[in-house]
Amino acid sequence: VLLGSGLTVLSQPLMYVKVLVQVGYEPLPPTLGRNIFGRQVYQLPGLFSYAKHIVKVDGRAGLFKGLAPRLCSSAIGTVVHSKVLQGWDLPTPPVGSGWTAGGSPLTLPPSQPGTSKKEPVSSLEQVLKETSREMVARSAATLITHPFHVITLRCMVQFIGRETKYSGTLSAFATIYREEGILGFFAGLIPRLLGDILSLWLCNMLAYLINTYALENGVWILGSGIQEDRDWNQVPLLLPQVSTMAEMKSYSQAVTGFFASMLTYPFVLVSNLMAVNNCGLAGGLLPYAPTYSSWLDCWSQLHREGNMSRGNSLFFRKVPVGKRYVWD
Repeated sequence: VLLGSGLTVLSQPLMYVKVLVQVGYEPLPPTLGRNIFGRQVYQLPGLFSYAKHIVKVDGRAGLFKGLAPRLCSSAIGTVVHSKVLQGWDLPTPPVGSGWTAGGSPLTLPPSQPGTSKKEPVSSLEQVLKETSREMVARSAATLITHPFHVITLRCMVQFIGRETKYSGTLSAFATIYREEGILGFFAGLIPRLLGDILSLWLCNMLAYLINTYALENGVWILGSGIQEDRDWNQVPLLLPQVSTMAEMKSYSQAVTGFFASMLTYPFVLVSNLMAVNNCGLAGGLLPYAPTYSSWLDCWSQLHREGNMSRGNSLFFRKVPVGKRYVWD
C-alpha cells in the first residue's frame, strides 16, 4: 500500500495533464517545432509546457489537485484486490506449469541428460484460470473505488473553469449524491470495466501465445540439436538458454501489456469523459464537450471527429489538419 501510494503521488502531475488533454483543454496555442523525423510542424504543448502553465497559475501545489481521493482509491483498491485474490478458491499451480499465482511466467527448470520429451511449460487451462481470477479481483476493486475516481477527475477538470465545486473528498460525495444520486458515483464505469477486462485478457493471452509457441519452441529446437551433436555438453549449454528465455518472457509480458493498453485506450478516454460530462463544470460542457446521452454516444462522436487517441501521447503532439482547439 505504501509503495503504491508513493507511485500515485509521483505520477499525479502526469495524470493531471493527461486528463486535461483528454477533455480537450488547450491553454496554450500551437507552436512551430520539429517532429521525430526533423520536419517542421505545428505542435500542441507537451507535458512539460503544460505542467509549467499549471504551476504558473496555481503554483507547484496545483499539480496535485485531486490527489487525496486518488490516494484513497489506490489504497482501497489494493486492499480489495488482495482480499479477493486470497478468497479465491484456486489451488497453487504446480512447479513447471509456467505460471505463478500472480500470473507471471515461471522459469523453466534445466533439462536433465537423457530427457527426450518436452514437458508443457505453460498450461492454457492454468492461464485461463489465473486470468479469470485476476479479472474478478480487478473488477471488484474498480467497482468499489470508482466513486473516488470520479471525484479525482472532477477535481482536476475544475482547473479549466476555475471552479471550487469539488473542494474536498467528503463534500464532493455530498455534492454528487445531492445533484446526481447514486448513479453519479458510477459515471463512466462501464467503459472503464470493459477496457480493463479487454486489456487484461489481451495481455495474458498474447503473452501465453508468444511464450509457448515462439520462445519455448525456439529454445527446445536449439536444445535438441545440441543433444544430437554434443550430448556430453548439453546441460552447461542449456542453462544460459533457459535463463535467457525467462528474461525474454518477462520482456514479452511488458510488450504485450503496452500493446493491449494502446488498443484499449479509447475505453479509458470515453470513461474519463463520461465521468465529467454535464456535471456542472466548464470542462464537461461546450465548447469542450456536448452532453452525451450514453458512453456509446460519446464513443461514436469521438470516432467521427477522429479523437479516439486524444491524450494518449503527451509528446510530439502534432496539430491535426482541420481541427479546432480552445485555448485561453
